[in-house]
Amino acid sequence: MITSEAIKRRLWDGANELRGSMDASRYKDYMLGLMFYKFLSDKTLDTFKSTAGLNHLSDEELVKEYQEARAEYGDQLDKMIQKVLGYYVAPEYLYQTWIIDINSGEFEVQKVTDSLNNFERTISVSGDSSDFKGLFSSSTLDLSDTALGSNLNERSKNIKALILLFADLNMIDLQKGDVLGDAYEYLIGQFAMESGKKAGEFYTPRQVSEVMAQIVAKSSSISSIYDPTVGSGSLLLTVGRHLDEDSRKNLDYYGQEKNTSTYNLSRMNLLLHGVRPDRMTIKNGDTLAEDWPEDPERPNEGVLFDAVVMNPPYSLKNWNRSEIKVNDPRFEIAGVLPPNSKGDYAFLLHGLFHLGTQGTMAIVLPHGVLFRGAAEGEIRKRLLEKNYIDTIIGLPSNMFTNTGIPVVVMILKKNRELTEPILIIDASKDFTKIGKQNVLLEKDIAKIVDTYVERRTQDGYSHLANREETLENDYNLNIPRYVMSMEEEIPHDVDAHIYGGIPQTNINDLKILKAMVPDVLEDSLKEIHEGYVELVKPIDELTDDILNNKRVVEKTNHIISLTEQFIQKYWDRLRLVNKDSNLNKLMNTMLVEIKQILSGFNYVDTYDGYQIVADIWNDSLINDLEIIANADFYTAGRMREPNMVTRGSGKNKREEQDGWEGSIIPTDLIAKELYAEQLAEIEEMKSRLQEIESELSEMVDLAKDEDSEESEYLFEAVRKNSEGEPLDECQ
Repeated sequence: MITSEAIKRRLWDGANELRGSMDASRYKDYMLGLMFYKFLSDKTLDTFKSTAGLNHLSDEELVKEYQEARAEYGDQLDKMIQKVLGYYVAPEYLYQTWIIDINSGEFEVQKVTDSLNNFERTISVSGDSSDFKGLFSSSTLDLSDTALGSNLNERSKNIKALILLFADLNMIDLQKGDVLGDAYEYLIGQFAMESGKKAGEFYTPRQVSEVMAQIVAKSSSISSIYDPTVGSGSLLLTVGRHLDEDSRKNLDYYGQEKNTSTYNLSRMNLLLHGVRPDRMTIKNGDTLAEDWPEDPERPNEGVLFDAVVMNPPYSLKNWNRSEIKVNDPRFEIAGVLPPNSKGDYAFLLHGLFHLGTQGTMAIVLPHGVLFRGAAEGEIRKRLLEKNYIDTIIGLPSNMFTNTGIPVVVMILKKNRELTEPILIIDASKDFTKIGKQNVLLEKDIAKIVDTYVERRTQDGYSHLANREETLENDYNLNIPRYVMSMEEEIPHDVDAHIYGGIPQTNINDLKILKAMVPDVLEDSLKEIHEGYVELVKPIDELTDDILNNKRVVEKTNHIISLTEQFIQKYWDRLRLVNKDSNLNKLMNTMLVEIKQILSGFNYVDTYDGYQIVADIWNDSLINDLEIIANADFYTAGRMREPNMVTRGSGKNKREEQDGWEGSIIPTDLIAKELYAEQLAEIEEMKSRLQEIESELSEMVDLAKDEDSEESEYLFEAVRKNSEGEPLDECQ
């Protein structure tokens, strides 16, 4: 039983093995394009199978039936499938036909090229047809590219291997529960990390998308969403994931993308995530050069959306090549055009122009937009006078693959009261370094979103800046002007170094201990000279006194009791999941509840507890729950799978089975719980064996001395030849 994590690993390992020296940003077009074509072929066959009532047949038998039916019914069958799907894949051009050809030794690369080219002619002429047009254009999938192989044989070998990578994946089943969409999104993210700077044009890091999406989803009632620099479409989809099911079904997705291959990628991504063609409008075009989308009934008035999200290219040079004037309706609000050397505010104003009165906009921009002067300073002043800037979130540096600079997420709204302050959050220090990148953990994202929702202030982290403050700072929004960095280092005390003792000021900073166990702390210190104290007991003893204090024990037991109740409650829910269960919703419910439980305790870091549950979910629960959902808890608990290990290297690298492992219950746990006595006996035997080996080794060493007793015994024990000389065996 294959899980989503296993699919992701297999596909990414396969991609790395097959792409050789080809750049990841280029190889992604071939891999993701062919993966999507497998999806289209599976949908075609599934539609034919359902209509013809042939659910019992294998793929190869089904292809043969489809060929015979098409020979008999021709256009009539094509139009029937086309009416259901908006397209069809003819039997000779199916992905499954390629696999049959590979297995029979009749595969040709030209067949794949012909199949991709033919798809354009199978699209129904309808309002949805633009969603499928040009998906497999030669500019995106050029199978004659020498990067795939220096000659036809090499290209054929590499393309065959790539086709076989998806051969056993049923894309219809995988689309249920969004496993297919998640795998596709995962591959896009992995290719982005491998692509370095080239990734900027198609990918927003997941944790940045999460911050933007959660804020937008909590701020507005959303029925339409627009991303003017849509890239792979991940931002649109992330917002959709944070809406309830009914809202998501009725959500209209709009996006525009300049790069053609990335534009194709975004359409594939949305379709694989189950977005209906009639709910998505993605355009290939330059967002800044010409406004889109426009309302045909209201010239010079753009279509307005409930949510606008974007991660545009940073400080884009020469953005105004089409010589836009300041009277362009998108820029009228600013009264001045952004400088041609930096397009940041051009993207912001475009998005703001398309934002509905009650909507929310989230945009990622470089820090410079907060303080740069000249035309940008004038634009910022206009935005502040209108009070459109709702929140500024400073993120850590080195979060993006295409730049190491720190960025900000700006939240804008048009319906703010003029007196409403701007929330400024400095989340630049909350990150974890993973490889070369700085990453926001789940707890960091939750803290940002909670701070936004509650509009709360916290020293060193967040501040509500009113109009007077922004005026005092001459409309400069640079974060350090509003959120003072907290000094984490304890300053050195010269007197303490010279005369000894702990400064009383440092003791006064132990606010948690002074609040929880002031008496224990006081009894453990004595003053040695004015303002300086020393410990009267070892630090280990003081630690024990604090942990065993009645108040601390009571508080600890209370937390333990509530967390045990939490575990029991969700244990009952987790083991009963099935194919209809919404696992993402279950995860969010668990995270919200643990946060509520821990927030009831002073001096407990709520977000650390939140992260523990998030880590457990990501590291093991999601994998186990997928297995349980596809079987049931007791069946899954009894299941064993081959434990596959990689051995050898280079040409000798291979996968071999090394015993068995439990699907959801570790083999070690089963052995410990059910075979404890036998394990103890085995351990005792192992221990005795070591003793015997040690004794034997010692005896052998002693026997090397010819004058020793051991040497005599050894001589007597071995067989002798006729002349009395020892042989190499015992008697």
